[in-house]
Amino acid sequence: MTGAWSGMRGISAVPSYVVMQPTTLCNLACGYCYLPFRRDNLKMPVEVAEKVAASVSGFARTQQRFSVVWHGGEPLAAGLDHLAALFAPFGASVEHHVQTNATLIDDAWCEFFREHDVRVSVSVDGPRQRNGDRVDRGNRPAYDLIVKGIDTLRRHDIPFSALCVVSDPRPGVATELYDYFLDLGCEVLGINVEELEGVNTRLNRHDPAAVSAFWAELVGAWRQAPRIHLREVEWSLRYAAAVLDGTADELLPRRLDPIPTVAHDGSVVLLSPELAGFSDPRYGDFASGNVLRTPLTEILAGAAGTPWIAEFLRGIESCRNSCPYFGFCGGAHAANRYFEHGRFDVTETDHCRNSKIRLLEGVLDHARDHEATAV
Repeated sequence: MTGAWSGMRGISAVPSYVVMQPTTLCNLACGYCYLPFRRDNLKMPVEVAEKVAASVSGFARTQQRFSVVWHGGEPLAAGLDHLAALFAPFGASVEHHVQTNATLIDDAWCEFFREHDVRVSVSVDGPRQRNGDRVDRGNRPAYDLIVKGIDTLRRHDIPFSALCVVSDPRPGVATELYDYFLDLGCEVLGINVEELEGVNTRLNRHDPAAVSAFWAELVGAWRQAPRIHLREVEWSLRYAAAVLDGTADELLPRRLDPIPTVAHDGSVVLLSPELAGFSDPRYGDFASGNVLRTPLTEILAGAAGTPWIAEFLRGIESCRNSCPYFGFCGGAHAANRYFEHGRFDVTETDHCRNSKIRLLEGVLDHARDHEATAV
């Protein structure tokens, strides 16, 4: 399955999007959250946004679409006025995205989303009984507040995506989830199997057959009513089609997207937003620079000089040389390598198994079983 891909040639100096952390604060205390400073209200100064915008203007001129993704903490916890001030330096040359728990959404926020043409993605884990980990700081269920925010989006006719964390992937769960999100009215659905990451140290090992069956069932539910763009399934089918027509090697980039994440203080972590805010005796704080001192363009150009990134690229090559699924996933994510194994040059992770290997196997299992039924 590795195709004819000729090897990773480092990290691109031009990202397709940038992640911005307007505040570390989150008003929820979800059981699987990886963020280290979610109780601290550390806000991004406007100067940081101005420095990033200066570099982004150049990136945006060379691409049809350039995205700025506001991620937290809870981005809306920064406050409407402050988030508006952070948006301002970017002008109209970018597409803004917000990942939100929806609990703070009201009419004023919807007017802001309309004014700035913001793409909204809501974190919700399915029906009420599936949201046990999504609680406030008093350990009270947040589901009703989440739904209230979503209802407000719908009342204002603002389209939204949904991001669902699944802690127990097994048969029976997938159909329930898909039916729920159909009724919810989201346009795009992403499924994240819970990860051992950051401050979340809960193990994410599951029975392989159960996880494959979860993904296979999800494909079946989607095929019955394909009215939602189902991120993982559509990605898998695109890969399968490329294998069949001999173009699978063209799906992998020759250079990795750097995915620059700009923390509240201007520090820049590349490749894995989940590493921001952490430090290690061996790797330091994982940052490749700070936009208050060095332009983002220069930070990206010198990315390979960050010691842990060089180790990560060696790990990517190890994946390419050893894993038959490499053509599908492009190698284990940096944060998963680190938080599961403590280093970056390892290969397979539990995240790989749950969300890449079992995903592809589940899609193929569904295709095989459907073909057998049709015959």
